[in-house]
Amino acid sequence: MWSKETVAGRPAWRHVPSGVVFREVPGGTFRMGLSDEELSALRALGEADASDNSLEYFLAGAARMRPVREVRVEPFLIARHPLTVAQIRHWLPEYEDEYAESDGTVARVTDDDLDALIEALPFRLPSEAEWEYAARAGTTTLTFRGNEIPDEDEILDVFADEKRVAASENAFGLAATGCANELCADVWTPHYENAPSDARPRTGDGLRVVRGGGADVSPWQGCDEWLLLLAAFRSAYDMFTAIRPVASLPVVGGRWATRRRRPVARRRSADCSFRDGSCRAVRSA
Repeated sequence: MWSKETVAGRPAWRHVPSGVVFREVPGGTFRMGLSDEELSALRALGEADASDNSLEYFLAGAARMRPVREVRVEPFLIARHPLTVAQIRHWLPEYEDEYAESDGTVARVTDDDLDALIEALPFRLPSEAEWEYAARAGTTTLTFRGNEIPDEDEILDVFADEKRVAASENAFGLAATGCANELCADVWTPHYENAPSDARPRTGDGLRVVRGGGADVSPWQGCDEWLLLLAAFRSAYDMFTAIRPVASLPVVGGRWATRRRRPVARRRSADCSFRDGSCRAVRSA
């Protein structure tokens, strides 16, 4: 079922039937949510006029990413990048994607196929906590690259060029975090009040949470689309989503295949401006 390999110079687990590559994420604790330090960094960017537009609307909605809390995460496997069209066809042979440029493009799954795919996958969706922990990869900045405004050139949507994929990886070996909006197991709740201190998803009825989405509104139109790449950014599922599945660590010879490690610190929403909805970036089919 699983094959231990080296991919782009890093250890990896390959799900043999589908060929999907997973990275092992070590357990640990982290502070989840948009921190005071990150808020200060955003305000500094706005004051320096380094951003495309005023960040006031986004900052006014910061409560959706707060309060910050410490969360304990157990080790797990997560796909190196969101599933591509070709990979999804392993489970849904008739799958068609109106947004994809090629079979190597990230699949943006709509309501028509989402339930069938989730049922067919031998994996599960990540919880929000697992997703953010993996995306941050031990960092405490706006993105894993730092507190600078991400460049649109950092967006990765097609995974045919291994050199580009490897260059986009964070410290955990995960590529394209924040590029496509990725579905989580949690039900959407517009804050973190009373959220668990472990990585369990918050369950219930309603829309699920998605994380990321910077490539879903590409090409950017100067509407602060880079905010979608922030590690803390979250929103509710709307029209389509990418899937980056997670799995338990493989068991080899009756024992976990890893040692415990020390902790390490339907369409995107039409309103991409985070202000008044005046900029309505859309992704062409």
